[in-house]
Amino acid sequence: MTHYKLAFIGFGNVARALIELLERKRATLKKQYDITYSITGIATGRHGFAVNPNGLDASKALSLVKSGKSVSVLSAVPVNDSLAVIKQSKADVMFENSPVNRETGQPAIDHIRAALEMGMHAITANKGTVVHGYRELTALAKSKNKKFYFESTVLGGTPVFSVFREAMPTAELISFKGIINSTTNIILTRMENGETFDEAVSYCQSIGVAETDPSNDVDGWDAAIKVAALITVLMSTPFTPQQVDRTGIRGVTSEMIRSAKDKGQRWKLVASAERSGGQIKARVAPELVPVSSRLYGMESASAGLEFRTDVLGDLAIIQTEREGMGAGPEETAYGLFADFINAVKE
Repeated sequence: MTHYKLAFIGFGNVARALIELLERKRATLKKQYDITYSITGIATGRHGFAVNPNGLDASKALSLVKSGKSVSVLSAVPVNDSLAVIKQSKADVMFENSPVNRETGQPAIDHIRAALEMGMHAITANKGTVVHGYRELTALAKSKNKKFYFESTVLGGTPVFSVFREAMPTAELISFKGIINSTTNIILTRMENGETFDEAVSYCQSIGVAETDPSNDVDGWDAAIKVAALITVLMSTPFTPQQVDRTGIRGVTSEMIRSAKDKGQRWKLVASAERSGGQIKARVAPELVPVSSRLYGMESASAGLEFRTDVLGDLAIIQTEREGMGAGPEETAYGLFADFINAVKE
């Protein structure tokens, strides 16, 4: 039986969903993988910091945060920043889920660098770390015989990076195309059903998939940074969201959607990239999708990608929304959970 100490840097909806998933799967982890765990460090943006190398009470931490209180009362040692939590938690695995910084990837990159330097596996849903730190952090992880995994950065818990890493060694990615921002897909689907843009945005805010300021989604930035991450990792070419030709969905009107519907078409925010002539061209923009396209059937929180490779031709990975599942934190948490298992079992 192997026991792992876990540290959480960032304690928002995704991190809390991960703790709930870990608790639900505790018996399965022990039975199938001989894994037990304890939580030894928590760093939050608004609710303090806590460290106890002998283990923190996860249920109490969740309760404190949900009631708006600080987790600092649980700490066995004084800590007042995220790096101190990483250094004093004595963790084996660090989950990094601080807010995304599309310009620099900081401070998440520093968090992951510190964890790897201290001999921890580093797992993240933070896209900025991949776009701005992939090569450095991957090399550092290899030098420490640890893993830097980030499955949840694109399509939540649906496997993309691990499919190429494990099932498609040496495959060359020529192009990809798909829907990778569920929030805009929900907005466009609800507009098809008669809501205005503002009404659809308000709905997404009410269920927690859009921020108070929805510009990150509706202006295409979230999709652009995901495109940059896919290119950086799967096409082995450093790329930033600023290099993506980006147009959001603010210009898609109800009249445009009704007209498309009459013609058997749909507006979708489509993300794509293609390698041609030694260069990579990347784009995020609203496109009219015909009924013959796989993307046409991706409604509401559904998402997916079509890949073209040199060895298998066309490959599609699709996450279809079903009742109780979709664009929420639980799906992203599962990607982190799977990365944890894959990191430690290897």
